[in-house]
Amino acid sequence: MAKATGPTYVVPFKRRRSRITNYKKRLGLIKSGLPRMVIRSSNKTIEVQFVQYVENGDKIVHSVNSNTLKKYGWNPKRNSPTAYLTSFLCATQAKKKGITDFVLDIGMKTPSKGAIIFIGAKGALDAGLITPFGEEKLIKERINGAHIGEYAKKLKQEDENKYKNIFSSYIKMGINPEEISKTFEEIREKLKKGGNE
Repeated sequence: MAKATGPTYVVPFKRRRSRITNYKKRLGLIKSGLPRMVIRSSNKTIEVQFVQYVENGDKIVHSVNSNTLKKYGWNPKRNSPTAYLTSFLCATQAKKKGITDFVLDIGMKTPSKGAIIFIGAKGALDAGLITPFGEEKLIKERINGAHIGEYAKKLKQEDENKYKNIFSSYIKMGINPEEISKTFEEIREKLKKGGNE
């Protein structure tokens, strides 16, 4: 009977075991040679980063947190319009650092129609960056918050107290929730200039 010459089971990397990193997918993205656009969201904020692979790890070329939008007059929530505007601003500023093309890194997320990551990618495209992207993944009426405005309008008629409670942070900032899509367009114009800061 032959003696064992080594372990019969190889323990996978910790990040693979924890389902944080898909190394096969990551390798494919790195081989493109392009910066990766990474969009991550918490319960309250959205973070957009352009990440470049270097020999000793990843280097963040540019990063924007959705809370930055407050200074432009936007109430940042974890929603589609905020994802678009954060990505739009990040991409506009990243162009000043030489970013022209990117690949979208969705991490371990399952790609689903209307997801925040795809709306964020659309924001980067509209800011002038280039990536292969099929717009069939978008629900376009959600980009500018028209669905939020419709809900606000309906809720105000049905239950004004609930309306004031749900949209209190918008009202406090002087944003009319029923006209959020109009505000969205105004903020986007500001961000075009803000990207040059």
